[in-house]
Amino acid sequence: MTSEREAGGRVLAVAVYDGRLLLVTQGDGGPWTLPSGTAEPAETPGATAERVVYELTGYLVDGTEPLGPADGESPDAVPAVVCQLLTDSPSGGASLPEEQIRWVAFEEAERDALPPAVRHYLQGHSPV
Repeated sequence: MTSEREAGGRVLAVAVYDGRLLLVTQGDGGPWTLPSGTAEPAETPGATAERVVYELTGYLVDGTEPLGPADGESPDAVPAVVCQLLTDSPSGGASLPEEQIRWVAFEEAERDALPPAVRHYLQGHSPV
């Protein structure tokens, strides 16, 4: 995966902390998903992931580990970036209310709803 993408491309943020994965929902019983957003002009996938997590949840993260497509996954798959948590608690500027943000154990994440590259990453980092 390259570190540059065309502006406007969607990026998934795989925010992890202490064996847990950050998920968000847009409300009304919608599915719990990885935070995602559209890249700004000249914004790398890592910077997009960091910005999206902060804007949605108020958490500061470091998005420095891009995930390449998993075996058999299209090279054009939506890029995902692993983000390490930098703050224990979110700031007050989150656009989503607290009830639309949750941390789930890797084992409890709805793996079928995650892209193959993310599932592969979590399998390699799940506690035994």
